[in-house]
Amino acid sequence: MTDEIAFADVLNHYRHRIKEEREWLESLPPEQRMGHLDQMLLEVGEEAAKLLVDLIVGAGAKTIVELGTCFGYSTLFLASAAKQTGGRVYTYELAAEKQAYAKERLVEAGLADHVDWCLGDAVALLEEQPGPVDFVFIDLWKDLYIPCFEILYPHLADGAIVVADNMLFPEQSLPDAAAYRAAVRAKPDMEAVLLDIGNGLDIGCKKHSP
Repeated sequence: MTDEIAFADVLNHYRHRIKEEREWLESLPPEQRMGHLDQMLLEVGEEAAKLLVDLIVGAGAKTIVELGTCFGYSTLFLASAAKQTGGRVYTYELAAEKQAYAKERLVEAGLADHVDWCLGDAVALLEEQPGPVDFVFIDLWKDLYIPCFEILYPHLADGAIVVADNMLFPEQSLPDAAAYRAAVRAKPDMEAVLLDIGNGLDIGCKKHSP
């Protein structure tokens, strides 16, 4: 099986799961839906995922950090980009069952060799993250966005890109999202733009040193 076919098969697996889960969720009374979201595949969306790949490949990023593996949807795209740049993805997840599921999918896609799997509290584990870091994708509990960014910030390479998801949706996350964007923009050597793609992506870039 070629790499392209293996990638497509795994992506189709994710598409099928996403469709089934959304149909099931919509069948529930609205007041019951929130309690099931944590066990669902809440993906970034294909448009946003493809943008991540373009950013990584365009920048030639080698050290790629993902905060929030979940079930590995974004990891699939990040690993495909790392393969193109000769880089490596360090992906962090708190739930062992989610990480195990993601590992299986990446093995099926032939991309697991491009990933380091980090299990546990990201805030604690990031202290040991190898650097300098070229690319960061943040998509975990929203109250952890700022602590994780602050830990990684001193280790960002010149020109490093930091992307954060869920900047415009869901509504209950908007205060945390606004606080995160303010924290990024408070750094004198960071520039950032908010894009209405997927659930809203904030894309920051560390300026090159003079």
